[in-house]
Amino acid sequence: MSIRVDNVNKRFGDFQALDSVSVEAEGGSLLALLGPSGSGKTTLLRVIAGLETADSGAIYYEDDDVTRQSARERNIGFVFQHYALFRHMTVFDNVAFGLKVRGWSKQKARDRVRELLSLVRLDALENRFPSQLSGGQRQRVALVRALAIEPKVLLLDEPFGALDAKVRQELRQWLRRLHDEIRVTSIFVTHDQEEAFEVADKVVVMHAGRVEQDGTPQEVFEHPANAFVMDFLGNVNVFHGRLQSGRAHAGGLELEYPDYPHDKAMPATLYVRPHELDLNRTSEGPSSLRVRVDRVNAAGSIAKVFVYSDEFGVGMHVELSAERFAELHVQPGESLFVSPRRVRVFVPEAADVPEYVI
Repeated sequence: MSIRVDNVNKRFGDFQALDSVSVEAEGGSLLALLGPSGSGKTTLLRVIAGLETADSGAIYYEDDDVTRQSARERNIGFVFQHYALFRHMTVFDNVAFGLKVRGWSKQKARDRVRELLSLVRLDALENRFPSQLSGGQRQRVALVRALAIEPKVLLLDEPFGALDAKVRQELRQWLRRLHDEIRVTSIFVTHDQEEAFEVADKVVVMHAGRVEQDGTPQEVFEHPANAFVMDFLGNVNVFHGRLQSGRAHAGGLELEYPDYPHDKAMPATLYVRPHELDLNRTSEGPSSLRVRVDRVNAAGSIAKVFVYSDEFGVGMHVELSAERFAELHVQPGESLFVSPRRVRVFVPEAADVPEYVI
């Protein structure tokens, strides 16, 4: 069951929540709607579900136009951030609720519930109440309750947002494995790029009611479409500078930029991810910058080094492998040189200059 959103618009009063949004999820895939708060991702999910009505545009399930159908007519499963379980019902009765409403026989409903509880390894807890479960267990109950009705589409709104980091990590791995078993077309909302990249087949990055980029996790991470996507996807070092005569100048760094050979200076912003910077004890020319080591966090497999250029007033985050960190033996207060292995350059949208990777 593929899902296609075609040029959908949605306003709430003067606020444009969705602005000409088009998105497609292939049948059996897991798609992530990723973006900051207020980007429109939850509104889009609710429009897909039939819980909100689009002002214009269309929603297709496979080739069927479901734009004017109710949520019940669309046969969707919806999982909320805060579980929305019935507190007075047992685990078994929570999962069975939708089946009873739809008139399933007792035996058929019992078999379906026990099949799903076994699938998520909660069959031993079927007689417990939600208050007797951990947060991770409650979210798994909410998920299988949504799956019990055999939905055409599974929609999840920040499904792990109410859980602590360790449980989130475990549950998203579990969700990916479960999806590979059941293969129901699924769309989930998240503001966590690590979560989206780990779980989804396709990622849609949203901002201010628009789609900024969509693609596989690798495509979106390696080839960000614009400065917003680059900046949003995790920690990044930002340098404001200029392009001139085939060179990029920013924060004391000078790099080749052959796509802009003109003498007239053009404003530009350079982005470098922390793991794309290296530290050395000697300069490597104009692409190196002398810095002072402010502090070091060597816990874990990656050493995080925070450095500062006194000359240009620029601070940077650098991530080194444990081996490279041990080799350099970096100490707070010492003077080193930082140099980028990869730089992405973006210019103002109105300028006819392509994004460039150095």
